[in-house]
Amino acid sequence: MREQETMTASPDADAMRDDSGAIRPDFIDAVSAAIAGRDGGRLRALIGHLHEADTGDLLEALDPDYRPKLIELMGADFDFSALTEVDDTVREEILEELPSQAVAEGVRELESDDAVYILEDLPEQDQSEILAQLPFRERATLEKSLKYPEGSAGRLMQVDYIAIPPSWTVGETIDFMRETADLPERFYEIFVVDSENRFLGAVPLDRLLRTKRPVGIPSLMEPDRRRVHAVDDQEEVARRFERYNLVSAPVLDKDERLVGVITVDDIVDVIEEEAEEDIKALGGVNADEELSDSVSKIVRSRFPWLLVNLGCALIAAWVIRQFAGSIEKMVALAVLMPIVASMGGNAATQTMTVAVRALATRELSDANAWRVTRRELMVGAVNGLGFALILGAVAAFWFNVADLGLVIGLAMVFVLAMGALGGIVIPLLLTRFGVDPAVSSGPFVTTITDVVGFFSFLSIATLWFGLT
Repeated sequence: MREQETMTASPDADAMRDDSGAIRPDFIDAVSAAIAGRDGGRLRALIGHLHEADTGDLLEALDPDYRPKLIELMGADFDFSALTEVDDTVREEILEELPSQAVAEGVRELESDDAVYILEDLPEQDQSEILAQLPFRERATLEKSLKYPEGSAGRLMQVDYIAIPPSWTVGETIDFMRETADLPERFYEIFVVDSENRFLGAVPLDRLLRTKRPVGIPSLMEPDRRRVHAVDDQEEVARRFERYNLVSAPVLDKDERLVGVITVDDIVDVIEEEAEEDIKALGGVNADEELSDSVSKIVRSRFPWLLVNLGCALIAAWVIRQFAGSIEKMVALAVLMPIVASMGGNAATQTMTVAVRALATRELSDANAWRVTRRELMVGAVNGLGFALILGAVAAFWFNVADLGLVIGLAMVFVLAMGALGGIVIPLLLTRFGVDPAVSSGPFVTTITDVVGFFSFLSIATLWFGLT
């Protein structure tokens, strides 16, 4: 009876959001009021039928004190998969406030990959306390998955799959699926294994359903099915899904035994996570930083990179100091220096961004590095010529010194070409030495473009005008 009332009173998920897709403030206020009044019935009516992604967004929008209270009030009606949709910091704060028994009951209802995702960042003591309250089978499954390296296919996979022997027919397979109660919630293919659970091949569901019942499974099986190993890095698995347009892939252990399956919905999360890490790294931001992090945590994360950039800036300042006499004799040089450095830095950043992403996706390698480097150098030089004409004319008109336009034009060609060259060569060199280019390229590229920009411009000006 209560479920029927909830379905009637519950709004459609779209009703919680405004036209821009953000959660409406009045909806958050209504949920907060229900939590404050400990009105579980009202809370279920408001959010009982939300998708877990919408529930996750709502949890992030709520006051931190209300998040664990919402889960407590919802009780068994709370879908713990919503915790896979929130920032790591938010999830950790919520789990810290919840009793271990409540967490254990919640993860029991999840698919194994979601349960591992929730548990993997908890301290070992908390993990053990939660796992101890699970039935033996579920506990053993999760403990096995948690032993795989972080970021590996073993952590990402689901352990629920359908495996059949090669001796079966289509009819036997269909009957098995109809009569088995605990099939995976969603699956795209059936795996064929031998008596020791070694992987032999896969049968897509569409091919199975189009085939007559007496046909043997071996005639439908794809023995060369793309597969991954449990210790493979999740980023490499994601590239395999992208390259071969996979929807799912079997996961094997070192003895080629089937231990799980990875589906494309998990890979979408990996691709988003890896892209976000690269973007943050290019900006000198820790990959683990979340919008929900505290001020002190963000400061500790960002301060070292700012310190590195300060050191780079001091090197550039030292170069400028070597030309102090030239700058004193011709003030226009001080006015134009920031333009030269800025243009060189922007050109380098453009090339660096493309190079780092191409290295991450394996599109840039030793096979095409020289060709791409030449191309970027040419792009920088051509852009430099274009901006040399523009800035040279502006500088000559602005300061009424024709030679100054020529000097800054020459510097502009050199700086943009060198900036583009540095933007690709530095990531390539860092990769060669085993350093993540997304994390380390920025400070090096900034330093080199600033030093080259200031040095080339001031050197050309000093020699041209005889400012010694």
